[in-house]
Amino acid sequence: MFKKILGLATIAAAMQTYAISAAADTFVFTAIPDQDETQLIERFGAVEAYLEEQLDVDVKYIPVKSYAAAVSAFRNNQVQLAWFGGLSGVQARRLVPGSEAIAQGVEDPEFQSYVIANTSTGLEPMDELSEDLEGMTFTFGSKGSTSGRLMPEFFLREAYGEAPDEFFSRVGFSGNHTRTVRLVEAGTYQLGAVNYKVWESGVEDGSIDTDKVQVIWKTPYYPDYQWTIRGDVDERFGEGFKDRVTQALLDMDDPELLKRFPRAGFIPASNEDYAPIEETAEALGLLN
Repeated sequence: MFKKILGLATIAAAMQTYAISAAADTFVFTAIPDQDETQLIERFGAVEAYLEEQLDVDVKYIPVKSYAAAVSAFRNNQVQLAWFGGLSGVQARRLVPGSEAIAQGVEDPEFQSYVIANTSTGLEPMDELSEDLEGMTFTFGSKGSTSGRLMPEFFLREAYGEAPDEFFSRVGFSGNHTRTVRLVEAGTYQLGAVNYKVWESGVEDGSIDTDKVQVIWKTPYYPDYQWTIRGDVDERFGEGFKDRVTQALLDMDDPELLKRFPRAGFIPASNEDYAPIEETAEALGLLN
């Protein structure tokens, strides 16, 4: 009887060890929460299935609640791959030496932010930022967003020679691009900064009421989103794994999957591509 119990205990211990090992072999990724959760789950659930098929390993997408949480998950090795914005990618790679930007959307080397306005302001589209914006209310997206905060703030400071909270009567942070559009559309804020891809997708699918909110200014181009991978994935998942992940992302060509990003496809990326973002973030004191 004792031997039988001991045998069962040994089997149970072996099963537990196997379960832990299996969990350790799961390739986990996340993404910054730049849109509402439903859209993100639809997009990255499809990416999860695609990568699992291409890599022949268990793959899991885990959502996070903030940009900072995405960076922390990457730093703590809770995830090995992440879809970051320009700023969050720079932050993550600084914290995890050896990590690399490996792929970006076709559109990402020349990204833009739009300044949008509630139509009740009477503002019209402009080539250069006007003093007419002074004293109005303004919302950025997330504090850690490249297209929703970092680059718009940089260009606003450049245009007006002062910080946004000195030029506008009230400055807020909505948390994501979708919410920025909704707040300006509702008149909660008169102005806002939004990712141009989110804007264009919303106009295309009819979810943005252009009778209530419109684009009044477009920033110059800058590099933004990218896939960043930890440098130790080959040690954990086998020699050449990083290259396999990179190729899988570059080979992603399902029109429905790409439309969810939305991107025309993916092209190679490198850490050096995001040097302008790092320099801007340092100048604004966002990397201290």
